Parts: sequence; C-alpha cells; structure tokens
Amino acid sequence: MEEEIKRWTARRKLALVLEVIQGKTSISEASRQFDLPLLEIGGRG
Repeated sequence: MEEEIKRWTARRKLALVLEVIQGKTSISEASRQFDLPLLEIGGRG
C-alpha cells in the first residue's frame, strides 16, 4: 500500500488492517505513512 490515498474506501481500510494483523506493518508505521491519527487506525479511545 504505497500509493497516495485521497479517499479511504472500505476496501482500502480492510487492506491496511490486514497488513497490520499479518505483521507486514505496525499501527505506528501506518499512522506515519498515511498521516492518520493512531486512534483512527487502532480504533481505541
């Protein structure tokens, strides 16, 4: 998932979550890479 994301579709969100679950990336790395708040990725707050 290297491309610039302009709109987060359900499919793109699922792909990112799967990468985190599979250990391909971390929540912290995804947050930095896609400029997203940690809570938005982690779903905890």
